[in-house]
Amino acid sequence: MKLHGYFRSGAAYRVRIALNLKGLSVEHVTHHLRKGEQNAPSFLEMNPQGLVPALELDDGTVLTQSVAIIEWLEETHPTPALLPGDALHRARIRAFALAIACDVHPIQNLRVLNTVRDLTDDETSLAWAARVNREGLAACEKLAAGNPGPFVFGAAPTLADVLLVPQLVNARRFKVDVAAFPRLLAAETAMLALDAVKRAAPDQQPDAE
Repeated sequence: MKLHGYFRSGAAYRVRIALNLKGLSVEHVTHHLRKGEQNAPSFLEMNPQGLVPALELDDGTVLTQSVAIIEWLEETHPTPALLPGDALHRARIRAFALAIACDVHPIQNLRVLNTVRDLTDDETSLAWAARVNREGLAACEKLAAGNPGPFVFGAAPTLADVLLVPQLVNARRFKVDVAAFPRLLAAETAMLALDAVKRAAPDQQPDAE
């Protein structure tokens, strides 16, 4: 398989973590987002949205959208489970993950930030991104409260943790005081101790700058 991504992309980071946790190897194909390489005709033919990640399977099939890719990995390589437990437990994990994927992360998408910057200014766009991060992570802190640790939903990583780690990286990039979220930081610490997560880090990627 080939993973089309960019070292700094939070969405690609999620997929790298999931792949590593499941012990799957891929060839990494990089597209420099700040240079606009995702807009190359050859990539747009693969993913009309012009976004990373995209996972190219051995038969040439292309999967897009990080959460959909991870769910496909979960269905085709179910061990270790990132969506364990009964239907109610899995719904809670998905709710936490989607709070990040749908409501927080899109604000840091380069295309979105550039649009906001064009309509306002640098300071306003960055302040807006920080505010959305802060409010979204505060909600996630409450969603995680009371769950057994060390991860968000217990003794093993789930989809929730896979999405949390890159989002905390983004939050720090926008100078959010993440010390306000001790339960999330505890889960992050548990994740960062895993070799699979260490190898997925942006600074460990072949295109890291």
